Amino acid sequence: MTLTQLQAFIAAARAGTFTAAAEALNMSQPAVSDLVRRLEEELHAKLFVRGSRALRLTSAGEQLLPHAEQSVTSAELGEKAVRSQQELGGGTATFGLLRNADYYFRADLAKRFRRRYPKVRVRLIGQNSAETAGDVAAGVLEAGLVTLPIDDDAMDVLPLARDEVVYVSANPEHTRTPPTIESCCSAALVLYDAHYATSDPARRQLHERAQMAGTRLEPVIEVEYLGTALELVSEGFGDSMLCRAATAASTMPPGLHTISFAEPMFDTLAFIKRRGQILSPATRELVRLAWHSLVEHQSGPDATAQIIADELRVRAFLG
Repeated sequence: MTLTQLQAFIAAARAGTFTAAAEALNMSQPAVSDLVRRLEEELHAKLFVRGSRALRLTSAGEQLLPHAEQSVTSAELGEKAVRSQQELGGGTATFGLLRNADYYFRADLAKRFRRRYPKVRVRLIGQNSAETAGDVAAGVLEAGLVTLPIDDDAMDVLPLARDEVVYVSANPEHTRTPPTIESCCSAALVLYDAHYATSDPARRQLHERAQMAGTRLEPVIEVEYLGTALELVSEGFGDSMLCRAATAASTMPPGLHTISFAEPMFDTLAFIKRRGQILSPATRELVRLAWHSLVEHQSGPDATAQIIADELRVRAFLG
């Protein structure tokens, strides 16, 4: 049973003759008649009583008609939905964002996208990069912006920019000399992303450095959010680390001091998607806008990240 057969059957039922149905479908009369005949053979039932002047539905034809109409209508609506999405007149854009994404974008990404494409729904999921990578790999999200390193099995990864991670303290004595990994491990540290202590990209870098130095990183306080950690640092409960972009934010508490690590450390921002995946038009456009927002912001006075990918590489990534 095909949609073409159902369309021929519906047209014949509405028009009353195969000739009129053929005119409505812009087909030949024998073609319409043959489509209905093959449908009857497949169903093992006569759908019309063929009179001298007009067609009349049999009981089987009357049973089939509403279902045929529903099937054809559903197919037409599905086609319209796909075309609408391709033309950015509908659909949903899904994208994962690292929690500190606001530090790198000049304008709110959701507002910018929605103003351009008011008929497209937007799902921006802000979470730790490790979780974003997991959701992209599982197909929950089409794409995401993360910091590296992540587990990249079956993943396309495009590094975009890098921003330095710096040591932060309320005590100026603690930031006179660039800290080594050994001094970090012996300091009272307040670290964030507690739920992702072993998988957060920045925490992974610190743990790997500590491991190479034969020591361990054991913070005295772990919290979930950077803002909470910085409040504790400002009150003297310990030192922490943060991306340099955050130091220029209005949420940065006053009176804190920062310094580079003795072995400089960086957050590398990257787009990710499942390997070989073709993004939907809506998500592709959202990723493109995210890229331009990143570049615009890093061209302004508050720029901290170094752009390491050009637009040609972004286009290749988007496909």
